[in-house]
Amino acid sequence: MRLTGSEIFLKCLQAEGVHTIFGHPGGVVLHAYDVLADYPIRHILCRHEQVAIHAVEGFYKASGQTGTAFVTSGPGATNTITGLTDALMDSMAIVTFTGQVPTAVMGCDAFQEADVVGTTRTCTKHNFLALKTEELPRIIKQAYYIARSGRPGPILVDLPKDIIMGRADFKGYPAEASIRSYNPSVNGHPGQIRRAAELMAAARRPVIYGGGGIVHADASAELTRLVDLTQIPTTLTLMGLGALDTRHPLWLGMLGMHGTYAANMVMAHADLMIAIGARFDDRVTGKLSEFARNCKIIHVDIDPTSIRKNVHVDVPIVGDVRRVLTQLNAEAAKISRAWRTDLAEWYAQIAAWQRTHPLRYEQHPAMPIKPQFAIDEIYKVTEPHAPYVATGVGQHQMWGAQYFRGKDPRRWITSGGLGTMGFGFPAALGAQAAFPDALVIDIDGDGSFMMTMQDLSTSVAYNLPVKIFVINNRYLGMVRQWQELFYGKRYSQVDLAVQPDLVRLAEAFGAVGLRAERASEVRPVIEKAISTPGPVLVDIVCAREENVYPMIPAGCAIKEIIDIGEPIPEKLFQGWR
Repeated sequence: MRLTGSEIFLKCLQAEGVHTIFGHPGGVVLHAYDVLADYPIRHILCRHEQVAIHAVEGFYKASGQTGTAFVTSGPGATNTITGLTDALMDSMAIVTFTGQVPTAVMGCDAFQEADVVGTTRTCTKHNFLALKTEELPRIIKQAYYIARSGRPGPILVDLPKDIIMGRADFKGYPAEASIRSYNPSVNGHPGQIRRAAELMAAARRPVIYGGGGIVHADASAELTRLVDLTQIPTTLTLMGLGALDTRHPLWLGMLGMHGTYAANMVMAHADLMIAIGARFDDRVTGKLSEFARNCKIIHVDIDPTSIRKNVHVDVPIVGDVRRVLTQLNAEAAKISRAWRTDLAEWYAQIAAWQRTHPLRYEQHPAMPIKPQFAIDEIYKVTEPHAPYVATGVGQHQMWGAQYFRGKDPRRWITSGGLGTMGFGFPAALGAQAAFPDALVIDIDGDGSFMMTMQDLSTSVAYNLPVKIFVINNRYLGMVRQWQELFYGKRYSQVDLAVQPDLVRLAEAFGAVGLRAERASEVRPVIEKAISTPGPVLVDIVCAREENVYPMIPAGCAIKEIIDIGEPIPEKLFQGWR
C-alpha cells in the first residue's frame, strides 16, 4: 500500500497507541496536520511550544504513557528546547516530532530552518533525522521504545517536508524495535543483591533514599514491601514524592535543601544508605566532600552512567528498579533478624529530631495569609479527591513538597532537575488531558504562572478544568529569600508588585477567577474552586516576605541545615559582601 509520509506517520502513531498529541502547526507540517483531521487522534493546540512539551511531561508523569508532541520547524522546534532539557533531567518519556525544511534546501538558511538535530543532541536521550519516507515506521517504533525503556527520556524526530509529503510502500508498523547497540540491563546482579541484603542486615543506622526512578518504574509497591520487611526509615527526593505513603510510620519526609530536618540529619548520620532510583543531586548531597564520609552506599539505578558519577558507591546495582526491588525483597526475606529491636536506638534518635525540629508555621487570623497555611488548606480540602498536583518552581514548590502530603505515586508533578519556572500550569493541563474526570490542581507562584499563563486559552478551549492556586507574594520569592539572607536584603529585580489582576485575567480568557486576601477566606475559596465546573484561577494574596525553612545553604554540608530562627553562618557571607 503506497501512502504519503504523513499517512504513514499517523498510522504508526495510531498503532503505537497514541490518542493525544500536544502541539502547534506551521508551514512545513501543514500536510501532516491536514491528514491528522482524518484520524481519531486528539490534538490539543497549545499557545506556545514550550507549553506543549511541559504538557506532554505532565501527561506522561500522571499516566505512565509515553507523551507525544508535534511542532513545526525553526522557532517551533527551538521553542521546545527548555521542555526537552527539563524532560531529560527528570527522566520523562516523551517523543517530540518537529518539522524541518525540505532536504534539498537544508543547510541553505531556508525560511524557518534550524539545525534541530544538532541543537537538541545534548538535551535529548536520542534524536533522529528522517531522510527516507520508507524509514518512518522503523524510526517511530525505535523512538517510542528508547523513550520508555532503560532510563526514560525525551526523544526527538525531525521530519523534513519532502519526507512527510513523499510516498512510499507501507508494510505495517513494526511489532518490535531491534537496536543492537541499545540493550538496557533490567535484572540486578544476584551477587550484588545478596551483598546489599547482608549490608542491610548488619547496619545499625540505615536509611532508604528513594528518587524519581521508583515512580518511573512503577515500583512503589515493591518499595513499600522493602520498608515493611526491613523497617528501615525512608526519605524521598522532590521527584520521588508519592513513592511511599506519607502516613507510613517510617516516612521521614523529603530530604535535600528544603527537606525536613529529620530526613537530612538521618542522611548525615547514617552508616548505610540504600539509594534507589536517585542520582545524588547537589540539592541532596550538599557539600560533596562532606557527604556520606562514614557511610556505606548501595545504589540501584537503571542508568549505569548515574552510578559513581557523583559519589563513591560500595554496592552498585544496575537494573530496573522494580525488578531489582523484587529481587532484593526476596533476598532480604531470607535473613532472620529482629529489625525493629536492632534499630531501637536509631529510631529514638530520629524521633528526637522530629520532635525538636518539626515543620511548622503560625497563622493568626489578623495576619496576612501564610503560604504554608494556604497550601496546607489546599491539601486538607482536596485530599479526599486524590488530586493530581502540579507545581511551578520556587518557594511555593518547596512549601508544596513539605505540606502537600500525597499518598500515591504519579500524582505529584514538578520540575526538579532543571527547575523550570512556568512548568506547573502546562503540566497540569497534560495530567488533566490524561485523566479528564480527575481533580487536577496547579500550585503555582505568581512569577512562575506568568511565564505560561497564555495557555488559559488552551484550558478553556479544550475544557481542561484545572484548578490553579497562585501563591501570590508579588515577588520572585526564592530569589528574594536568598537576597534577604545572603545579600543584606538588597533586593534587585525581584519585585512583581506590578502585575495583572488575576481574577479579571481569568475572566478575560473565559475562565473563573477567585481571590482570597484574608486567612478566613482561604478554605471557602478553595472549596468554591473545586466545586466550580471548568478552569478556575485562584489568587491567594500572601505575606510578601515569608521564607522557606528548613534550609541547607549552598556550599554547606547537609548537617549544617538551618531551621526557623537560627542564624546564617558567617562563613557564607565571605566574598559576597
